[in-house]
Amino acid sequence: MTLNLELPPELEQNLLKEAKQQGLLVEAMTLQLLTNSLLLKQKQAEAVDMLQSWIDDEDVEEQQETGQYLLKVLDDDRLSERQLFPLEMKGITW
Repeated sequence: MTLNLELPPELEQNLLKEAKQQGLLVEAMTLQLLTNSLLLKQKQAEAVDMLQSWIDDEDVEEQQETGQYLLKVLDDDRLSERQLFPLEMKGITW
């Protein structure tokens, strides 16, 4: 597909400068930037979908067990004896 764009002068200068720094033709630089932008949006959408699927997961008991296991592992795998998640602070700081 051929696409013609009228760029504001400042954007045009920035694009030319970036292409020169990368050693690319301005067309190749533009295509690379558009591709990267679209891929980033796609990855962000996938991450949001995954997080939403975790939120929508109705297995509350499994989530609580996983959370308790995670807290235990984080406390067990420390160089100091001080716990990150002491039971007496549950509901206060975590």
